[in-house]
Amino acid sequence: MPEEDKRSAKQLMGKVVVTKSGKRFGEVSNLSFETRTGELMYIILKNPTTYAQSMELEKDTKNNLTIPYSAVVAIGDFIVVAEEELI
Repeated sequence: MPEEDKRSAKQLMGKVVVTKSGKRFGEVSNLSFETRTGELMYIILKNPTTYAQSMELEKDTKNNLTIPYSAVVAIGDFIVVAEEELI
């Protein structure tokens, strides 16, 4: 992510996560970082929708659904992910 696109983690918390086609996945509960580099690795979902639960998304150690940050294509009022990156 370019320097000017960096955001604080607080700005992402609670945002709704949707696909490019507008399908809702849930909300950002937490973030998972690579501790050595600070790189954002995963978005951890809360209140996952039935649609998100039907996909074979990875889960964290607490059984929460996760989305790889590499699938994020835009951040604004919503966090938009590329569904094809999740399959």
